[in-house]
Amino acid sequence: MPDDLSNPEYPIPEDLRGQVTITTLDKIYNWGRRSSVWPMFWGLACCAIEMIATATSRYDMARFGMEVMRPSPRQTDLMIISGTVTKKLIPQIVRLYNQVPEPKYVMAMGACASGGGPFKEGYNVVSGVDQFLPVDVYVPGCPPTPQALIHGFLVLHKKIAAQPIKAIPGYQKAALEPLPIPVLGPDLINLRDLPRIPAAASGSGPEEA
Repeated sequence: MPDDLSNPEYPIPEDLRGQVTITTLDKIYNWGRRSSVWPMFWGLACCAIEMIATATSRYDMARFGMEVMRPSPRQTDLMIISGTVTKKLIPQIVRLYNQVPEPKYVMAMGACASGGGPFKEGYNVVSGVDQFLPVDVYVPGCPPTPQALIHGFLVLHKKIAAQPIKAIPGYQKAALEPLPIPVLGPDLINLRDLPRIPAAASGSGPEEA
């Protein structure tokens, strides 16, 4: 068992060391979860090429238990948003996110997914996927190298390891509501912004201040 799983609060007698290990339920459970994160196999733009390169034998994602990327959102627990997020595509991205079972995680890979990148404020580009999805880890770069993506994996592993089981989303008694899927018309409408639109239209909203 790895040393970081041992609980130093309960000392083990000298004659039992190496034979007995004491840990907590949170540590052993999260160790299993972070050691077998299954990413979804998909890509959006040039960042996807770096993501594919990360899966090659040179970088060996198998050491993280992540070497098999799943073709279905129902078989995954990690969405890597690797590339430029367009307004035409974000409804499908949110729909896929809603189909991933809990607990699930989102990684924004690259400048475009994190904030629009060189296309920020473009007529067809979303200025950051975090406007629609809860992002757990941001991987900087344009595009990020495989080493940067692997660093993002390690950051995600630390986050998973630190989550108490009782606080993990999806393990609560209350059912989680799916995220609202944005509507694409003449422009993109985030349904979570609907309550603020009348105030903004009348000039009393914060957007007009």
